[in-house]
Formats: sequence, structure tokens, C-alpha cells
Amino acid sequence: MKKFCLCSKVCASVLTAAALALFASCSASGDEEEIAPTMPNPHGNSSSTAKSGSSSDTTSTDTSATDSFGLPSALAAYENLEWAKVGAFSYNSIKVNGFFITTTEVTQAAYIDVMGSAPAQEYKGDSYPVENVSWYDAALFCNALSKKMKMDTVYVYDSAAEGVLKNVEIDYSANGVRLPTELEWLFAYDVESDYQYYWGVEEASKYAYYGQSKGPAKVATLKPNDNGLYDMSGNVAEWVNDWFGLLDKVDNATGPETGEYRVIRGGGWNDVVKDLSGTSRDKKDPGYKSVTLGFRVVYSLED
Repeated sequence: MKKFCLCSKVCASVLTAAALALFASCSASGDEEEIAPTMPNPHGNSSSTAKSGSSSDTTSTDTSATDSFGLPSALAAYENLEWAKVGAFSYNSIKVNGFFITTTEVTQAAYIDVMGSAPAQEYKGDSYPVENVSWYDAALFCNALSKKMKMDTVYVYDSAAEGVLKNVEIDYSANGVRLPTELEWLFAYDVESDYQYYWGVEEASKYAYYGQSKGPAKVATLKPNDNGLYDMSGNVAEWVNDWFGLLDKVDNATGPETGEYRVIRGGGWNDVVKDLSGTSRDKKDPGYKSVTLGFRVVYSLED
């Protein structure tokens, strides 16, 4: 039976001012910039016409069956991913719906099973995180996994050529798998600590694989955070859904409607410790690929 971590700590009663600071006043280094408020419709934009990758391309089946935690049964039974549930939470009237998030970064085993192959990898192995993937690759993985699970697809686009999704939009109302929003990622990272790092004053190396000269490590080899999530800092940095911009304090924030760069979080295996902080963010063109960059995925709840 699949195991799940039910993260009940993520709720209004335990959120601190430090948790809000994770998305209200982030520090910067390199390409990273400070977060400040402004953000649009929390439900994103869905296309009124059928596009490639849209839910209209997916065979419709009953996906209402869930396990005892609320995760669709097909996802719960899928052996290549394990999930933690983060309950709905709010702070000063800012609400984020509950969601499931994979306990590890997407592995090469999961990526190859869903996509049929993977780009060239620094280190090969089923338990290593997939890297050298663009934001577009991550979105296509989410759509392909959703189709495999007989669910709706979240990412809609006009065409896909040379690894680029033209006029891609994100349908947050779709019943499918997607990348986490930046706000979801932040609260999955840490919601209770008074520190910038989810390990507090413990040694960073017990929780994060960083400061290395080459290659990622196998996932889940170090300690998880309080939400049961591994490698939220280090190993490979992680794409999130949002366009890079000012992060507003609104319910279920999803980032600017348009932009040039997508947000990256968490820091990778070659980064220094300051880049692993929950207040640190990076940005890259969505077509950018690196051996230090991967992703994890979420399934959102309407609560």
C-alpha cells in the first residue's frame, strides 16, 4: 500500500510571521530578486477553445474515486510517485487551498515511465531526480501523467515545436497534475520555523545536498522537512508554475498573467547554503535546461 504523510500542521493556528515572510519579503542573490506584492486571478486563465494538450484531448472517465486521504485512487496507486497532503491554510485572511505534493523530486524512473525517455542525465538511475528538463518539459510531463491517470490536463497550448509550447495557458480548474504555484511551494517548504531554513539551527548537510562539484544524489537520502518532503533545498532546484514577478498576498495566488521568466525554487547540488533558503528565488526562460534543475508536482484540492 502506498504511504502518505498527512501534514496537518499547515493551518492558521500554526502559521507565524516568519512563514508569511517567506513570500512577502524574500532576499536575493545573483538572478534572484526580492518578492513584493502584486498578482492576478488565483484561478488562472483557461482557454475557451480547444488547444493541444487541453482537457478536450483526454479520454473522459470517472476520476472521482479517491483514497482515504482524498487523493485520486489512480495517483495513489501509481508506484513511481509518493505524496504528502498539505491541508488548507490561511494567514491574515490569505487562503491557500489544500494540495498533495510529491514527497520527492520527480525521479528518472517516473519521468521515463511517463514520457518514454529522458534527456541526458548527469547521473543515471531510477532513484535519481530527473534533471536537464525545461519548464516546458515539466509541463508536458504533468499533462502526460494526467492522461496516463485518465484525468484532465492542466496545460493548454497552441502548438509544441522544438520543445517550446506556444501560447501555453494553465487551467487551474482542471482535475489533473501540475507544477506547484510559488505560494504552494513556499508553504510546503516551511510554515512553522522562525528561521530562513526549514532545518532551523541544525546542520544544513543533514537535510540538503549542496555545495558539490558534480551531479545530484538519489532522492530521499537525507532528512525530510516537517511536511515529510525531501530535498526541498538542494539536490536539484525546482521549477514552479509562476511567471517571475511580484508575489501578491491574495488567495491562491498564481503569479503574473504573463512574463519572460518562470520561477525556480530550492537551490541545487552546486549552490551555496544561502541559495537554499526559503527566501531565495531564481528565474529562467521556460526553455532553459540545466543538470542542476528538476521539479516536483502537485494535485490540488478544492477546499
